[in-house]
Amino acid sequence: MRLLIMLGVCWALSTTIHAQILTITDAENGYPLEFVSVSCNQPSLVMLTDAAGNADITPLEGAENIEINLIGYQSTTVSYAEIKQNNYRLSLQANYFSLDEVVVSATRWRQRKSDVPARIVSIDPKQIRLQNPQTAADLLEHSGEVFVQKSQLGGGSPMIRGFSSNRLVYTVDGVRMNTAIFRSGNLQNVISLDPFALAGTEVFFGPGSIIYGSDAIGAVMSFQTLNPSFGSKEQPLIAGNANLRTASASEERTGHFDLAIGWEKWALLSSFSHHQFGDLRMGTHGPDDYLRPFSVERRDSQDVVVNNPDPLVQTPTGYGQTNIMQKVRFQPNERWSLAYGFHYSTTTNFPRFDRLVRLRNGLPRSAEWEYGPQVWSMHLFSVEHLQSTGLYDQWTLRMALQQFEESRIDRDFQDPMRTTRVEEVDAWSLNWDFSKMLPRGIQLFYGFEGVLNEVNSTGIETNILTQSSRPGPARYPTAQWSSYAAYATAQIPLGEKLRMQAGVRYNQFALDADFSNNEDFFPFQDQTAELGRGAVTGSLGWVWNPSDKSSFTLNVSTGFRAPNVDDVGKVFDSEPGAVVVPNPDLQAEYAYNGEIGYTQIIGDWLKADASAYYTLLDNALVRRNFQLNGQDSIVYDGELSQVQAIQNAAQARVYGVQAGLQLKLPAGFKFSTQYNYQVGEEELDDGTISPSRHAAPAFGRSQLSYQRDGLSMQLQVRYAAEVAFADLPVGEANKAFLYAADANGNPYAPAWYSLDWKALYALNETLSISAGVENLTDQRYRPYSSGLTAAGRNFILGVNASW
Repeated sequence: MRLLIMLGVCWALSTTIHAQILTITDAENGYPLEFVSVSCNQPSLVMLTDAAGNADITPLEGAENIEINLIGYQSTTVSYAEIKQNNYRLSLQANYFSLDEVVVSATRWRQRKSDVPARIVSIDPKQIRLQNPQTAADLLEHSGEVFVQKSQLGGGSPMIRGFSSNRLVYTVDGVRMNTAIFRSGNLQNVISLDPFALAGTEVFFGPGSIIYGSDAIGAVMSFQTLNPSFGSKEQPLIAGNANLRTASASEERTGHFDLAIGWEKWALLSSFSHHQFGDLRMGTHGPDDYLRPFSVERRDSQDVVVNNPDPLVQTPTGYGQTNIMQKVRFQPNERWSLAYGFHYSTTTNFPRFDRLVRLRNGLPRSAEWEYGPQVWSMHLFSVEHLQSTGLYDQWTLRMALQQFEESRIDRDFQDPMRTTRVEEVDAWSLNWDFSKMLPRGIQLFYGFEGVLNEVNSTGIETNILTQSSRPGPARYPTAQWSSYAAYATAQIPLGEKLRMQAGVRYNQFALDADFSNNEDFFPFQDQTAELGRGAVTGSLGWVWNPSDKSSFTLNVSTGFRAPNVDDVGKVFDSEPGAVVVPNPDLQAEYAYNGEIGYTQIIGDWLKADASAYYTLLDNALVRRNFQLNGQDSIVYDGELSQVQAIQNAAQARVYGVQAGLQLKLPAGFKFSTQYNYQVGEEELDDGTISPSRHAAPAFGRSQLSYQRDGLSMQLQVRYAAEVAFADLPVGEANKAFLYAADANGNPYAPAWYSLDWKALYALNETLSISAGVENLTDQRYRPYSSGLTAAGRNFILGVNASW
């Protein structure tokens, strides 16, 4: 009812005017350009072109300076009069190199990348179409600046600047995806996102806690999904895509369909994807330690070890996934815009492969170990308002409800008892973001945030022989986690070429946990726990652009991670013979970061950039030996296990460099390369220093691209350096089953490379074909810390129809 009233009010505010539609196209081929930013400071407005390259610029009538920006094209500034003189049509020239890309991850508002004193990498739709990634995790990995760990085919855990999991933030359409049960171990939540439904992806490196709050220590990954576009009064807009994709290494079969319909004030978009994957086949050239010689089958009420007829096939790893998205937009006039979006993703059960390869006394430790369906849904209602007042020029209100469900199902070899643990989280959030242009060119961004997570966790033990069930230990207590914050950040010009950005955030967080759901299984003295703390973070940075071809950045910032339900209340087996128990006496950990960056463009043929950073994580939340009711060991799942808990007990340091180079060559060729080097150190319980678990080895990619007359091709090599046994973190050195054996029989992660070829050819404006071969030389490699060996030679074929 409230929504209907609001729509009615906004409708009443609307005025009947004749729209002036600007159409923007590619100067080379005449194709319409979508997501072009059309912005103006006087009046303060920002709009995007739709799939037909159209934008209603009626509110900009009379404006003297209208800025036109799109990643990969030359930016231009024109007046409204010039646009009118050209019959409301404009063509953009392709520009390989620019400092003026438009980004949203820094403040949740669209702004020039050259105004932000932090490293941001953008992955645009054109790159997504060429790479044709299997999952959103693979999309990040192909950027060359994100290292991805995989424990199973249904997964992908990014490692960025020495941090991972709950020290990174995921956002979808500006909404925080992190929940109160995001763990320090590897996370698979990124696969819930559909790569076919992404309009663009950005990675904001370094602490982003000013805007995004807790967990934004290593980076923020910002995913923008497709949006419905408006048509004109005279003609509705109808656009869509249909995709089919297959890949040989995983026997993939994928289908996708999206359809957008836009009228003058209403617009709709529907998207559907289904993926089906078989068991993944590894390469033929590499360590025999990675082979899969056996699997476990259930025969005649017994677990039996059977020989794998093809040890290159990692069985079992296959799974299926379905994604649905529906969006509705209503724009009664140029000042108001309302939108509702629904996202839904679910998987089948998918095996956790790294747990199925473990041995105990020469036999498999587990007969079963799989994740139940990973389910994610989001209802997002947003309101945008444009009006210059004393407090703001524009504001956006986002109200979201996300619902998460995940489960773990495991059974030991020859044990009839199967344990199932199910976790459900309802995550409510509200973000109200404001933008205001102040005198002397100062741009102010400020806002308010409220987050509430409700966690429910249950455990079930089932005898597979008798099919009888009984309650079992839950992974988490019943809990509520909340966070409330206010923030402000300002971009301040200090002359024509120098800008400063300063920001501050105050955050109050609280946790209430009830452990009574586990009182029959664990002797906790306290059945409830409460936690309430505050956190203050800040940032200060400078951007010096001596010309439109060069940029220097300097940035110091802090970030924090508030203890969540996973830290305070988790009960689980971290490794054989160890069990993690709750610890309610925790405080936030803080990160202190400094970085410097430089970008240089030479002519129209070369762009080089580099960033160096240092991050100190203080009061770090780490797993350490602990006591439960005075005991350092308890029986857990039938095994005497060392008691451990998450504690504020360490410092960690990460430092490194990120560098890139892009070179425009004759005849449509282009060369680019990215390189990442990081060193992570973590303080151990005895005061010694160990390499950090989530600091990836040096890695990168180099690629040679070709584009002309509708044909795009790319030859790429991805690679990572070796991690010797002496350089493995202490915890990883105890997981020999994840690694190859060196000449002394010790575990290590060998260096690896993968040579990939991709092509995309547009037969016409409607139909295109993509093809590729990944891992051309059929290498058998396993990325550091992964339990899954990467795909061997992988043939990919895709067909896309757009209208």
